Amino acid sequence: MARLIERVDAMMRKEIPIPPAAQLVGWDIVRYEPGKAVFEMVAGPQHANPMGTLHGGILCDLADAAMGIAYATELGEGETFTTLELKINFLRPVWNARLTAEARVVQRGRTVGLVECDVFDEKRRLVARASSTCLTLAGKSAEGR
Repeated sequence: MARLIERVDAMMRKEIPIPPAAQLVGWDIVRYEPGKAVFEMVAGPQHANPMGTLHGGILCDLADAAMGIAYATELGEGETFTTLELKINFLRPVWNARLTAEARVVQRGRTVGLVECDVFDEKRRLVARASSTCLTLAGKSAEGR
């Protein structure tokens, strides 16, 4: 089993397609390094909730994707992970904006890790802050994932 981050590299080189969720929502991987990942997306009317602002689930998806890649950078050969818990605080309404999600691994233990993500608009105003608890899977638990 290849490292999960190797698949991300292939996506960034356009050798394999990005996940359907990325295509649907419109987020892009900008860069990553060990324990960190940066994603961007342009939010517009196609992402609106009934009140006309950016749907919270879209912000959550952007942050979740960035946190997942940040955590994936910490995984070894044959390891994968799953999310145990996800929390987000919405701090500022968004209508149309270029959003940047900056995720970082706070703590990675042998089986459980904590990741956080700040989402900013193009004026670097904090729009949302998310956190995620991840469970590292290896061996039989990682098969088929």
